[in-house]
Amino acid sequence: MEPRATLGLRTLLLSLAVFSTGSSENDRDFKLCGIWRHGLGPLSLSYRLTPGCSNITVSANESALSLVGRITARCRSSGVVTLAHSGSGWAKQADFCVYWEPLLDQLWVQVGGQNHTLCWPDGLQGPCCTDLSMGPNQPVETYGILNASIRGDPASAGTRRAYTFFGEVINCKEEFCDDASKGSSQVNMIEEAVMRSQAVGSVELPCALTAVVELKDDLRGYNVTLPVPRGFSPESIPFVHLPPSLKPADKKTAKVVCTFFRNTSLFQDAPKDIRILEDVVGITVENEVITNLIEPVRIGFHHTAIPETHSRKCVSWDTRRDPLKVNWKEDGCWTLRKGAEETECQCNHLTYFAIMVRLEPRPVRHLLALTAITSLGCAVSAISCVALIIFLSRKRRVKEQSIPIHLGLAVSLVSLNVLFFFTGTLANMAGPALCPYVGAGLHYALLSSFTWMGIEVFHTFWLVYMVFSPSPKSYVWNLIGFGLPAVPVIVLMSVGNIYGVREVFQSDDISNPYLMCWMSSSPQAELAHYLTNVAALALLVSSGLVMLFLVYREIRTRDEWRQNRVAFLSIWGLSCLFGTSWGLGFLDFGPLTDLVLFLSCILNSFQGFFLMLRFYLLDRMRRRAGGSVLGGSSSSGGSTRQHMLQAQEKPEHGSMGR
Repeated sequence: MEPRATLGLRTLLLSLAVFSTGSSENDRDFKLCGIWRHGLGPLSLSYRLTPGCSNITVSANESALSLVGRITARCRSSGVVTLAHSGSGWAKQADFCVYWEPLLDQLWVQVGGQNHTLCWPDGLQGPCCTDLSMGPNQPVETYGILNASIRGDPASAGTRRAYTFFGEVINCKEEFCDDASKGSSQVNMIEEAVMRSQAVGSVELPCALTAVVELKDDLRGYNVTLPVPRGFSPESIPFVHLPPSLKPADKKTAKVVCTFFRNTSLFQDAPKDIRILEDVVGITVENEVITNLIEPVRIGFHHTAIPETHSRKCVSWDTRRDPLKVNWKEDGCWTLRKGAEETECQCNHLTYFAIMVRLEPRPVRHLLALTAITSLGCAVSAISCVALIIFLSRKRRVKEQSIPIHLGLAVSLVSLNVLFFFTGTLANMAGPALCPYVGAGLHYALLSSFTWMGIEVFHTFWLVYMVFSPSPKSYVWNLIGFGLPAVPVIVLMSVGNIYGVREVFQSDDISNPYLMCWMSSSPQAELAHYLTNVAALALLVSSGLVMLFLVYREIRTRDEWRQNRVAFLSIWGLSCLFGTSWGLGFLDFGPLTDLVLFLSCILNSFQGFFLMLRFYLLDRMRRRAGGSVLGGSSSSGGSTRQHMLQAQEKPEHGSMGR
C-alpha cells in the first residue's frame, strides 16, 4: 500500500478512536474481530495479562494467536491454550474476536467458535483501563490478522501481524452510572452488570447500592440486608423479604440482585400532582421473569412523615408497556401503612418498587356525609324543579315576560341535578367508555344553569331600571341560555382528554376514592376548569351580589317592603336566582373549610327546592293580598315590577285611570 494511503487510513482510524473516547458504552464493550490466517502446524492461544494501564497487543503468526499487555484492574493471567485446526487449503484461517469489559475486568477470546475466558469477572471496578486507541499499523504479512474490525468498524483490509491499543485510566463506576442515568430505559443495565460480575454480597456504585444473594433449595424466606450509604443510619434503609416461592423450582440455586436507588431522578416521569419518594428498590432474579407469586415479596420503606391529607400507594415500574418510559402502576402491589414514616409494600412480581404520593387533589373530609347530602338534595331539587316547570307552564297564559326565563333555569337545574345524582353510579358501571359523554353533559348542564342565573340577573336589572323598555323576546333568552353553553363544551370535546373518570379522595380512606364522571385530572382539564367554570362562577357571583345591592337600594323605601316577610323572601329568592350561594366555594380555606363545604353542599344541592318554595310562598301571599298570581315578571301591558319586587304598581294604574 502506498505511504499516502496508509497515512490516510491511519488518520481515519485515529479519528474513530477519538470520537469513541469518553463514550461509556464503547468503554464497556471493546471488541476486535478478524480472520486469523495461520499455517498447517499446531496452533495455540498464548496470553500474558497484568494489572496496569499502558497497552495491549493482539498479534498472530503462523502458529500462535497472542495477547500481551497491561490493561486489567486486578487480573493476572498467563498461559498457553492448544487450539484445534479449522479450514482447508495451504493457508488455514479461523475467525476470532477479542472482548474487553473494563467495568467487570473481564477479557475473553473467541476462536473458531470456542470461547476462552482469560480474565473472569471480578466485581465492578472503580479505576480501570479503557478508551483503547489504536497505535501504528504493522506491515502486511502472509500470516496474521485479516480484515480486522474494531467495534464493528473496518480497521484494515490487509493481513497485519499485530494491532496495539493504548488505554487511559478512568473511573468506570462513575462513567457507568452516567450512562445508566441517560434514560430510565438504561436503569436495568445496573442489575445486568452486577449479575455478570459474579459478585456476592454488597456492591457499591455511585448511583446505586446493590446486594447480591443466592437462594438455595432449603430457602425458608430470606431477609436481604441492603448496603447503608455513608451518612445514613441503618434504620432509614429499606428492608426486603424474599419468599420461598421466589426460587425457580427447576434450579438448585438462583441469584437475586436487590438494588437500592436514592437518586430518583431516573424514575420521576409522573404527572405534576404525583411525586415518587426518595427510595426506589429493584429486585431481579437471574435469567427469570417472576410474576404471580404465591407469597408476595415484602419491601419496607422508611421516609419522611407523610401528612394524612396526602395519599400514598405502593407502585411498580411496568417495563412491558413501554421500556423507554417509566410507567408506574398499582396492579400487583398492596399498601400497608405503618405510621406516618413507614410503609410496607407487598407485591406478587419483581421489578422496581417505590412509594407514590399524590399531592393533589386534596382529600375531602366527611366525603360520605357530603355525598349523602348532595344525593338527597339533587333528588329533592329535581322533583321540585319538575313541579316548578309544571306550575310555570300553567301560568304562561298570563303572558308575563319572566316566565320563560324561570322555565329555562328550572329545566337546566333539572338536567344538572339528575346527571349529578347518577354520575357516581355511571362512573362505576360504565367507566372510561361512557364517562367522557356524561362528563360533557354534566359540564353543559352546569354552564347552562350559570347562564340562566346570569339571565335572571340581567332581567331583574331590566325590570327595575328600564321601566318603559320591553325586554328581549323569549327565543333570544333560549338561544343564549341553551345555545351559548354548548360552544365551550363542543370545543373541549374536540380537544380531547378533558372529560372522563374523576377520583375524589376521602381523608378517612384515601385508598378507596369516590369515582364520578366529570373533567379528568389532566393538565388540560384543569386549565379548562379554570377558564370555564371558575371564570363563569366568578362573573355570576360578582354580578349577582351587585344586583342584590342595586335592587335593595331601589326598593327598600317602598311600603310593601316594610313587611319583613316579603322583604326576606324576595332577597332570599333573588339570591337563589342569582347563584350567589355558589360563591361559598371561594371561602373554602383554613378553619372555615368544613363549615363552608356543608353550607355550600346544602344550599346548592337543594337550590331547586328553594326556588320552588320561594315561588310557592310569594304566590300564596299575593293571592291573599289580591295581587298578581306570579311574582318576578313584567306583563305586556305595562310596568309590573311589583310581581317580583313588590313594586309600586297601584299608583301607576291609578294615574292611568285618571
